[in-house]
Amino acid sequence: MEILLTGGAGFIGSAVAAQLAAAGHRVRVLDALLPAAHPHGRAGVDLPAGVDLLVGDVRDPAAVDRALRGVDAVCHQAAMVGLGQDFADAPAYVSCNELGTAVLLAGMARAGVDRLLLAGSMVVYGEGRYECPAHGVVPAAPRRQADLAAGRFEPPCPHCGAALLPGLTAEDAPVDPRNVYASTKLAQEHLAAAWARACGGAVLTLRYHNVYGPRMPRDTPYAGVAAIFRSALAAGRAPQVFEDGRQRRDFVHVADVAAANALALAALADCAPGTVRAYNTGSGTVRTVGELAAALAAAVGGPAPVVTGEYRLGDVRHVTADSARLRTELGWRPAVEFTAGMAQFAAAATR
Repeated sequence: MEILLTGGAGFIGSAVAAQLAAAGHRVRVLDALLPAAHPHGRAGVDLPAGVDLLVGDVRDPAAVDRALRGVDAVCHQAAMVGLGQDFADAPAYVSCNELGTAVLLAGMARAGVDRLLLAGSMVVYGEGRYECPAHGVVPAAPRRQADLAAGRFEPPCPHCGAALLPGLTAEDAPVDPRNVYASTKLAQEHLAAAWARACGGAVLTLRYHNVYGPRMPRDTPYAGVAAIFRSALAAGRAPQVFEDGRQRRDFVHVADVAAANALALAALADCAPGTVRAYNTGSGTVRTVGELAAALAAAVGGPAPVVTGEYRLGDVRHVTADSARLRTELGWRPAVEFTAGMAQFAAAATR
């Protein structure tokens, strides 16, 4: 296929570009090379031979129209990611993620391109799945600042206040975005669904869990926790672990995420018009943030992590993936085990 890959010069995008090119697809990348993510511009871009790079913004209709010429499918990775610094970042998130997606979809409608693979995120769920021994599966309310400041990190049952048991979150779980970034990622899904129904297109969404791996961006307000810990260790400092370090996450290697993209793009060819389907994309292995820090420290022989008790409003306590749908329907299997992946990441180049 001829594939337009937006955001293809980024951390995940470049891994997807390499995977698709190796599978024999013709890949055209559209990337704005925004300084926050690409401080060295074109000089910092690492794409396989034969992949075309168009420098342009998905918010620019003319750039989108040029990029869509002759395209069979679009893989939309371009987004402003992370929790940001404060609410002042809200307009930038909305512009990059919501407006950018709307402009892209409008361009696809004009060009008659009817297949879309969207990079989604587990942040649309807010808190993950919880079960109360007395009341069964219950929603977890946003955690109160007073509780966090007092070191009460676990969300209680909204009915009886009892401790909740976290579990795996499936795609049919209620969505409940808890911060600006999460809200814009959910808006992307809603826009894509509206496009599919109005234009007879098909959209599959991969809801990424915590992706890590080579070329992960570092030393920015939008870097992931794995990159933040790695930067600390590279400077000889102990990783600073917020809360009590027991926050549960699903860390998935970028190579496995790229493989999921290739499978999903192939599946799009057989999707009926109007198809809208989401897939959790996680390793299926539950790990804590503290375990992540400890694994990286052990891999480099660095100082042991320090649990600080600090917190960030907008962070969720536990969210881990039930990726059975992706495994069953698309045949995806993660290949990179956590300890080996962390050892590789600890020694790999970052951006």
